[in-house]
Amino acid sequence: MLEDFKIRDAQWDDLPAIVAIYNSTVSCRMVTADTEPVSVESKDGWFKEHSSTSRPLWVVETQGKICGWLSFQSFYGRPAYQATAKVSIYIHQEFRGRKLGEFLIKSAIEACPKLHVKTLLGFIFGHNEPSLKLFSKIGFEKWAHLPKIAELDGIERDLIILGKRVN
Repeated sequence: MLEDFKIRDAQWDDLPAIVAIYNSTVSCRMVTADTEPVSVESKDGWFKEHSSTSRPLWVVETQGKICGWLSFQSFYGRPAYQATAKVSIYIHQEFRGRKLGEFLIKSAIEACPKLHVKTLLGFIFGHNEPSLKLFSKIGFEKWAHLPKIAELDGIERDLIILGKRVN
């Protein structure tokens, strides 16, 4: 029941839960290019790069428990790309398969006008079929295919860039 889930801006105190959810995906080698878990301290600068008015970091929670998060990040850091944002989502393993990813991405799309974002991008490994299907279901299209750009445990992996105009 998605009505039981609430999205809010992340607070500094949420960072350990955000990092724990992120780190839970490292070993599966499907979601992140990090090969080892990261520390809360190492994510300090990343956390501070977010702004509720332009590049938010959201958590989704139910009954006081953080069960996922979504971040908007600048695509390239140059002024001409200001209306483009990369979106990332991570869901706690206990809450996967409950349409939280779809809920978060649709919420991100709805927020784009007030964030002055016209284009959203998703960077997804080519072997991450669940994420590719999720983004495609919501109308993202394949805009780029970067073959064998990452190496995870000796296996070269493709990166797919999906995009969606949201205005």
